[in-house]
Amino acid sequence: MQGRLIVISGFSGTGKGTIVQRLLQDYDNYCLSVSRTTRQPREGEVDGVHYIFTTDEEFNRLIDEDGFVEYAGYVGNYYGTPKDFVEENLQKGKSVLLEIEMQGALKIKEKYPDAFLIFVLPPSFKELRRRLVERGTEEQSVIERRLERAREEIRYMEYYDYYLVNDDLEECVKKLHHKIMSGC
Repeated sequence: MQGRLIVISGFSGTGKGTIVQRLLQDYDNYCLSVSRTTRQPREGEVDGVHYIFTTDEEFNRLIDEDGFVEYAGYVGNYYGTPKDFVEENLQKGKSVLLEIEMQGALKIKEKYPDAFLIFVLPPSFKELRRRLVERGTEEQSVIERRLERAREEIRYMEYYDYYLVNDDLEECVKKLHHKIMSGC
């Protein structure tokens, strides 16, 4: 049985990564595609776990060989979803999860019309602000930029197959899994 390509997007602070980790932890029919990047590893990041770190030359070779499902440049570095990993796991019947930004999601939908695009939302912008502040990882000016970006990104929601409000993590993960298993 063929797996499904599942794309999860949403604003910073909506809990996308937590939802993805819970799907992987709670159910055995998912796998997560690890992106390639040309940026340098940050402290604590492990090659092959957080990203597959590669050179510009290797990344360009893979672009020339159609080795990515999608790729994009961002602040001087490239990020891409390896095509071989995605297609091998889909053939094995696994649903491949991609946690990527909106432009990449739309590129995937063009190449893979059967891909299921999920947009994760916070219960409110007030809650989104609270989550970003409580993370304690960014200055207030960065948080404000992220909130402004969220207001811009909400326009992409109309291109998604399903939206999910992450107000209760347990319920959110169960609801998403059921939606995926029901054929979307």
